[in-house]
Amino acid sequence: MTLYSKIIGTGSYLPAKRVTNQELADQLAAKGIETSDEWITSRSGISARHFAAPDEKSSDLAVKAARQALDMADMQPNDIDLIIVASSTPDFFGSFPSTACIVQQKLGITNHGAAVDVQAVCSGFVYALSTADAFIRAGVHKNVLVVGAEVFSRILDFSDRTTCVLFGDGAGAVVLGPSQEPGLLASALHADGRHSDILCMPNTFAGATAGEAYLYMDGPAVFKMAVSVLEKVANETLKKAGMQQDQIDWLIPHQANLRIMSGTAKKLGLPMEKMVVTVDQHGNTSAASIPLALDAAVRDGRIQRGQNIMMEGVGGGFTWGAVLARF
Repeated sequence: MTLYSKIIGTGSYLPAKRVTNQELADQLAAKGIETSDEWITSRSGISARHFAAPDEKSSDLAVKAARQALDMADMQPNDIDLIIVASSTPDFFGSFPSTACIVQQKLGITNHGAAVDVQAVCSGFVYALSTADAFIRAGVHKNVLVVGAEVFSRILDFSDRTTCVLFGDGAGAVVLGPSQEPGLLASALHADGRHSDILCMPNTFAGATAGEAYLYMDGPAVFKMAVSVLEKVANETLKKAGMQQDQIDWLIPHQANLRIMSGTAKKLGLPMEKMVVTVDQHGNTSAASIPLALDAAVRDGRIQRGQNIMMEGVGGGFTWGAVLARF
């Protein structure tokens, strides 16, 4: 009997502090940095984002999203035998333990299941979801908690208006379980390290941390790469699944820039009504953006059981990938 994996629960969490464009513009103006709501919205589609409290870590956000996903899946924490956390802002930078192990501890899981972090920046959730699917299909693990969690506000240079206005904090989670019917239909993952310098945090570790500990992004280069690869990887994934573009019920792209997202939908022949958009209220939450958007659309009733969902992302590395799932 062929074994598949299926999404059986979703969850999300946004920090309490919501910052509008105008509020952020006022804060930056106090530092002599000029920006405006119109400038931010016209370039990105972002109107607001959430910032974590000083004492909130990625693991704290992850746990709150995970509990929602577990509740929807009607599972207890100890039913989970593998945790995969995708994050570029782990609790311990360049060190250990993994954020996944901390999430395991905070959830009270004592069954000695595996826990591991995945680092593929904004593609991290897609990478983690594909990895979880492979483990379940192979019969190695049964119930897998996959979380994307970020506190990007900690690595933003608030003297650089081209990046600090784009990102936010949050977490999204899914629980995957075994199924006799196809759930995750196909996936495709890629990377090209030749472009590692266009989106990075250029500090290094060689006995000691050195370099700039803030996010750096070459916006035009990232935009060009994203537009180029997103359509291709979506079509590659459809081909693997033996499906056509018109069989996509919902497109959930990485929520980075509304212009990139709209362009991708157009190239796939999908109307804007079939694309889930949360970037306007969440900003770019990196690995958390896709599961945040997924949970929002599940809980408001847009996404229904049996529908086909294309999830895809691009991130530093340069990484990109897509997963086609039947919810």
